[in-house]
Amino acid sequence: MGQTCLARSSRIMQFSLLSLMFVVLLQLASGRELAFVLLLYRHGDRSPIDNYPKGLHNESEWPQGFGQLTTLGMQQQFDLGQYTRKRYAGFLSPTYKRVEVLVKSTELDRTIMSAGANLAGLFPPAGNQIWNPEILWQPIPVHVVPEAYSPKLIFPIFDCPRYMELLEETMASRELQAEFQPYEEFLKQLVVDSGYDLNTLKTLYNSKLWDLQDTLLCEAIHNFTLPEWATEDVRAKLADLAILSLASVFGVYKRVEKARLQGGLLVRSIVETLADAALNPGERKLLAYSAHDTTIGALQMALNTFNERLPPYVSCQIFELYKEDNRQHTIEMYYRNDTSKEPYQQTLPGCSFACPVSKFAELVRPVITDDWKRECGMKEMRNGMEHSSQDGDGIFYLLYV
Repeated sequence: MGQTCLARSSRIMQFSLLSLMFVVLLQLASGRELAFVLLLYRHGDRSPIDNYPKGLHNESEWPQGFGQLTTLGMQQQFDLGQYTRKRYAGFLSPTYKRVEVLVKSTELDRTIMSAGANLAGLFPPAGNQIWNPEILWQPIPVHVVPEAYSPKLIFPIFDCPRYMELLEETMASRELQAEFQPYEEFLKQLVVDSGYDLNTLKTLYNSKLWDLQDTLLCEAIHNFTLPEWATEDVRAKLADLAILSLASVFGVYKRVEKARLQGGLLVRSIVETLADAALNPGERKLLAYSAHDTTIGALQMALNTFNERLPPYVSCQIFELYKEDNRQHTIEMYYRNDTSKEPYQQTLPGCSFACPVSKFAELVRPVITDDWKRECGMKEMRNGMEHSSQDGDGIFYLLYV
C-alpha cells in the first residue's frame, strides 16, 4: 500500500515537473516569432541537358526535348509546395494573398514551370478563389529574372575575366590535380566509352563530366536503356567527379575570391532582403526563388556550408528570420535535400545556429564585393569617369558598420 502511494506520488511529481518544463518552454517560445521566410529551390526532375558523343538516345526520345521539366518533376514541386504550406501553417495566410508572397524564377522553362507547380501545392484555391470547381488550381504570378538582372540566380557567371582566370588556375592547381589523381585510369576509360577527349572532360567551364553523369542519371530515372559500361559503380564514380566539378567551379582553390565573383552576389541580396524585412517589416512574408543546382552550390560555397553532395531535384535552401523576445532579429538556415526527413539545420561558420542579423552580415562580408565589374577586370567608362556596376549600397553596410 505504501509502495503504491509512493509510486503514485512519484508519478505526480514527474508529471508536475514535465508540466512546469512545458510551461517554461512555452513562455520562452512565445517571446520569439517568425518574421520572414526566404526559399531557394532547385527545379524538379527534368530531361538531360545534353547528350554525349556516344550516347544511345536522341533528344527526340524525350517528350519535350532536352532540359525540360517532366511530369515527375511537376509532382515533386507540387509536393514541395504542400510541404511549405504545412511548415508555415499559421504564418502564411490559409489562402493566397498577393501582398504576402513573391516568387521569382530564372528565365528557363523548367524553373518557371517548377515555380508554377510549387504554387499549385502551396496555395490551392478555396472559397471565392475557386473559379472552376473542376480545376482546383489558380494562376499565381511568377516573376522571371533575366540573366543580366539582379539578384543573380544563374551560376557560374562566365562573363567575368578574373573568374575565368581563376578557373584556369584551378585546373592547374595542385589542389585539383591531387583530387583528380585517383581517377586518372577511370577518366581514360571514360574517353573510350563516352567519346569525349580527356582535356574536354577535365575542363571545368564546359562541365562535360557533370553533363555525362547527369545524362545517365536522367536516363536511369526514366528507365532508358543504359550502355553496358554504365554500371552502378561507374555511375557512382561519375557522381563523385560531378561533386568535385561543382566544388572546383566555386571552391577548392581560392574559394573566397571565387565567391566574391559568384555566389557572394546572391549572399548579398539575401542578407539585404532579410535585413530589410527586420528593419522595415511589411505585409510580405515569403520570397521564393526557383533556380538550379548550381545556384544552390554557388550560394552554399559562398556561405561555406556546402555538404559535398550534389543538390538533388527540389532541394531547398531555407532562410528564416525571427524576431527574438529582446527585439533583436536572428537568421536560421535549413537545407532540405531529402524528402523523407525534416530539413537539416545549417550553422554559418563563426556564429550560433540562430545567428543575429548583424553578426551574419559581418561574417559574410569577406565574400561581398563593392564593385563586381572592377573585381572581374571589367571597367565601364561613362563621361570620362569610372562607373561601378553595383546597384547602390542598399542596407548591407548599415548592418556591417
